[in-house]
Amino acid sequence: MCRTGGVPDPAGTGDGASTDAAFTALLEDSAEDLYESAPCGYLSTLMDGTIAKINATLLDWLGLEREAVVGRKRFTDLLTVGGRLYHETHFAPLLRMQGELRGVALEMRREGGGRLPVLVSAVLKHGTEGEPLLIRTTVFDASDRRAYEEELLRRRQEAERARAEAERSRAEAEAARRQAEADRARLAAALAVLQQSLVPDSLPAVPGLETAVHYHTASPDRLGGDFYDLFPVAGDRWAFFLGDVCGKGPEAASLTSLTRYTLRAAAHLDPEPAAALATLNAVLHERYTADGNPRYCTCIFGIVEPAGEHGPAVVRLAAGGHPPALVLRSDGSAQYLPTPGGMLVGVLTDAPIGTASTVLNPGDTLVLYTDGLTEARSGPGRDDRYGEDALLAFGAGRAPATPREVVTALTGLLEGFGDGLDDDTALLALGVPASPAPVTPPATSRLP
Repeated sequence: MCRTGGVPDPAGTGDGASTDAAFTALLEDSAEDLYESAPCGYLSTLMDGTIAKINATLLDWLGLEREAVVGRKRFTDLLTVGGRLYHETHFAPLLRMQGELRGVALEMRREGGGRLPVLVSAVLKHGTEGEPLLIRTTVFDASDRRAYEEELLRRRQEAERARAEAERSRAEAEAARRQAEADRARLAAALAVLQQSLVPDSLPAVPGLETAVHYHTASPDRLGGDFYDLFPVAGDRWAFFLGDVCGKGPEAASLTSLTRYTLRAAAHLDPEPAAALATLNAVLHERYTADGNPRYCTCIFGIVEPAGEHGPAVVRLAAGGHPPALVLRSDGSAQYLPTPGGMLVGVLTDAPIGTASTVLNPGDTLVLYTDGLTEARSGPGRDDRYGEDALLAFGAGRAPATPREVVTALTGLLEGFGDGLDDDTALLALGVPASPAPVTPPATSRLP
């Protein structure tokens, strides 16, 4: 039997009076109470971002007073520096085009300097004539994502301890080995999928340029910290970068992801290499220094402007603590393109940034690499490192060479290091195709 408008009596006791009383109590909640005390944050903003309405849940999360927010702040004022960059370059334009967005990851600032990772959904409300009137936004607390990373690290440590203890007994060791190998396989599969999301599988085709890339992961069960990218910016210019974050594992993956999307967003706002690295330095310093666990990276960022098929390309570079780029010239020479004075990105408030520029003529190739290459052990001792001098000689012995030829040769070099290559290594090469050789017409003879 059903009571109260078709809702069944859950206890099956026929006590209709108590059931009716319970539903009556629920119906006494007003719409305003449900809005203010919802388990997620709500706010409504004007089209310029000014906050017109916000619920108590979100105010409590951020530690703000309603009088200081409504009509006084914009939605972007509640976001971190990185969040504001992403909002202006991606979130807001997509919302205007699509009318709604769901589950976008951002970070909001708490009063007092804390941060709140959130998932944001937004929808435009339109008037009778179809004009946009305001934006309604829902905010969900995403702090559990960090808890997931900690849980992943904890489980891995438990697996390692289990393997060490299992060696005390042959029978226990065999059982522990099978369990550990199964866990390792699952972890490696999960990490491989995550690693693929941090670096592009291939590079886009660039008119007037040839490109090649290679990524070597030193350990299949640890997330690497090297990263690279190539993408178009304003006009005919293309931005590219390559770098190495500190550490390994989930923390390095989080830092890599933040670094890549920050550089992409910064390049679209100001494509000057030094400006892009300065923005990255500010974001990393603000994000990681406040909690007493500074994180940093080395990075080289460039802008290339091809002049068309078989034409020269102008390259401008900026670097922070990264090895110099290697240039293989069409005349058979090789040289480094130093960027002196650049400091690690994210350590200092205003880190010095080294800059350089060059012109790639037809047949020239520019090579970027991480220090896994030059710091690989190439001799019997642990201090026998390959080094930059050997890399320069290696390049000079193969110049001129196309980007694909250079990367193929360097890949073979990496494989030759064997166990001496104990760090991740990324390679990115780009160059101007060589001009085709002139066709000489066949000789002719005149008959008398």
